[in-house]
Amino acid sequence: MAWIENHGSGWRVRYRLGDGTIHSENGYTTETAAGRRALDVESDQRRKQFVDPRLEKTTIDEWIRKWSSAHNVRPTTWSKYDSHLRTHILPFWSGTALGDIERIEVKGWVNKTLRSKLADRSARDVFKLFALIIGEAVDEKLIGSNPCRKLRIVFADSPERPHATTDEVDALAARMHPDDGLLVITAAYTGLRWGELTGLQWTRTHLNSNPRITVDPEFGALHEIGGRKPTLGPPKTQTSARDVHLPPFLVNELLAHRERNPDSRFVFPTRRGLLQRRANFRVRAWLPAVSGNQGLGWAPLKEGMVFHDLRHTQETWLIEDEVPRVLRLERLGHKRSSTDDRYSHVTESMISRMLEQLQHRWEVDGGWSWNLEEHDEVR
Repeated sequence: MAWIENHGSGWRVRYRLGDGTIHSENGYTTETAAGRRALDVESDQRRKQFVDPRLEKTTIDEWIRKWSSAHNVRPTTWSKYDSHLRTHILPFWSGTALGDIERIEVKGWVNKTLRSKLADRSARDVFKLFALIIGEAVDEKLIGSNPCRKLRIVFADSPERPHATTDEVDALAARMHPDDGLLVITAAYTGLRWGELTGLQWTRTHLNSNPRITVDPEFGALHEIGGRKPTLGPPKTQTSARDVHLPPFLVNELLAHRERNPDSRFVFPTRRGLLQRRANFRVRAWLPAVSGNQGLGWAPLKEGMVFHDLRHTQETWLIEDEVPRVLRLERLGHKRSSTDDRYSHVTESMISRMLEQLQHRWEVDGGWSWNLEEHDEVR
């Protein structure tokens, strides 16, 4: 029950909280305004949507600590969350009570603060995390509504990612040391992620009957977290744990690669036998290949393309070759989201046709060779 009283020169609303204490809201200038608020309080209490106003004083710092201790995501995802919290969210909102966060202030923070120093894609990621955290505060009844909900912020669309033709993939690989080049070829012809390839062990690489690479659900990917030493862990999602079948040419290339590196536990370590680091590979092998080298007569090739775009390349090739969607989803480790996906099934004949098409690409447009003297000069 809620009621109104004269208070000073105006009116106040009073009501009993769940623990029996009486709370007052002061500052209403008219009896009508106070009465409306009292009716709202009673309605919210009946519908069990009432928010204890004392909880609105919880600071964003306190709530983030509690939210963080209860949240469970993969280490790589948490590393990104932690960076957003430390770098962008807490520096601006620290000390603010949850109930004092206003929609217009959130909009100004995104448009004037985040977008002044971040690309729209990054600003969107930070905003989505903030909205998630505040949304869970609503679910916990710390505040009555989410100031981020339906906030109109128009972010620029992300540009379409590039992909490469078979010839372009071969050219990129040919500009690298053979081991690095084969890493690129394998990524383009399988769609495996960077971490799935650099964490790949020979024990999960089956090159005899039914050639395939198995992405292990517990140790199927290499993770680089906060600059620490790379470690093995689970792949990105549950559906990422999968078998990726190999065309014959790639089996032969991997067999030759194993002969060149007979003592290695991992399929694609560095030339010194260490675990790969993404940033080092990018500077050492990837950027020189895409940027070109005038001394070697290399023109720029696919500038702006990153290693992950080789996954886009594999998907594009599979679509060009009319590979069924259900097989494309399985090969790339994507979740089946529609009813059609769940009622479709991968068959051996689908896999055989796909491998024949990938083999045909290699035989018609593929194949490459390296001039090791050139690579020694570059290094």
